[in-house]
Amino acid sequence: MHLVHISPKTQGKLIFNYQEASPAHFFSGRKDDEFMLTINLNGAEAQQMTINGVSYTFEPYGLIPLLSGQIFSFEKPELITSWQYSRNFYCLTDSYFEISCLGMLFHGYSGNLFLKLDEEHREKLRVLQQMFIEEFETVDTIQTDMLQMLLKRLVIITTRLAKEQYLSGKVYEEDKFDLIRQFNLLVDQNYNREHQVQYYASQLNRSPKSLTRIFTQYGYSPPSSMIQDRIIMEAKRLFYYTSLSAKEIAFELGFSDAAHFSRFFKNATQQNPSDLRKLQA
Repeated sequence: MHLVHISPKTQGKLIFNYQEASPAHFFSGRKDDEFMLTINLNGAEAQQMTINGVSYTFEPYGLIPLLSGQIFSFEKPELITSWQYSRNFYCLTDSYFEISCLGMLFHGYSGNLFLKLDEEHREKLRVLQQMFIEEFETVDTIQTDMLQMLLKRLVIITTRLAKEQYLSGKVYEEDKFDLIRQFNLLVDQNYNREHQVQYYASQLNRSPKSLTRIFTQYGYSPPSSMIQDRIIMEAKRLFYYTSLSAKEIAFELGFSDAAHFSRFFKNATQQNPSDLRKLQA
């Protein structure tokens, strides 16, 4: 089942995939999918999934939010329920930063958030799945509002699970966590121009050392690694889904020297850019 709704006011898009055998509807890395955010729910069987070329085990009834720039696929897509939405379909003000498009799920945590569901949450999502299906079938003037409400409920459930499973035992200081979110957002907006921690630290009125200390407090990778990871993620997307040369990709990502980009890529991935392109041939 592949259902699509477009908001008449904003042209924002919501896509609901439920037990769809073909993986064609999942994020493909095309430019027109750039701002789609995704929450994926696995079915009753464990399966392998690939994110940015790395294989992971997706546990039964697992849940994972993914950023728009990530390249992912599933061994058994027919078991997956996914919600994909653009930022102009669902965005809340910064006063609700935990559950906004720029909140914890997509800009507030480093790494992949593999979440586990207990029986209670499995039932909550089962009911929510059915409500989404019913609402897609109800075409009227308030359909967009209802779908946005249901999506907000999904984001709240997922965010609570993420906080319980990834922030448990840590002292939660809202101002510091919001600083991490702002850093991730700045990186997402500027990674193809600005590669140094100093730039982002100055934008946040912090020193690089202060940023690193806060990231360490929450168990994050250093800010420099997060910038590197974002550049590599986009480089892989461009290698997989465009015909751009390594030199053109280097320019797209803010490298004036293709040789510098090649060294940067190899140090980060242990692969030459040319080798990655050959694998896609």
